[in-house]
Amino acid sequence: MRLEAITWERLADALADRLLDLEPADGSPWPRVAFDGAPAARPGDLAERVSDALRLRGRSSLIVGAEGFLRPASVRLEYGHQDLEAYYGGWFDTSALWREVFGPLEPGGDGRVLPDLWDPVTDRATRSPYAQLPQGAVLLLHGPLLLKNWFPFDLTVHVLLSSGALRRRTPDADHWTLPAFERYTHETDPVSVADVVVRADDPRHPAWNG
Repeated sequence: MRLEAITWERLADALADRLLDLEPADGSPWPRVAFDGAPAARPGDLAERVSDALRLRGRSSLIVGAEGFLRPASVRLEYGHQDLEAYYGGWFDTSALWREVFGPLEPGGDGRVLPDLWDPVTDRATRSPYAQLPQGAVLLLHGPLLLKNWFPFDLTVHVLLSSGALRRRTPDADHWTLPAFERYTHETDPVSVADVVVRADDPRHPAWNG
């Protein structure tokens, strides 16, 4: 894949411009966009930049982090704090994401999205109010391992780190999760699946396939 250097600001502008013309294939009035990447790749930072760029263009958006839909610790950590299989397939409440985020944005939906459900720090429900998305507003969902769940995204962005960069930028305490991202690479191949790939090995100098 051929990548070209770009700044984060220009990248956000380019993605925002692309989203202005994005029409969901299923007829939904709300485009749904993934910012996929390991926590060390900080896909949420790019989602924030794109949200700011959209606002300057007069387009509303809602940022949702997958970490707000973690399962309760009693379920998430049932097999221990470092169970790789649980992390890969069971830490995130995908059913809740379908119900509270994607369902309301289907054609004919009411556009009322729950921005988060569970606080992993307090291990309690967040009790956040629903957000009402006006027609044309863009959902920006960020988090790890998103592209293996068959969510109905209209545009997918994968923030890529090489295995070396991923190891360097992942805290030592979280190195046990690294095999999950290696498995994700082999099983889902996000570089091939994503519409846009952003390499962020050097956080100061990204490159993309735009």
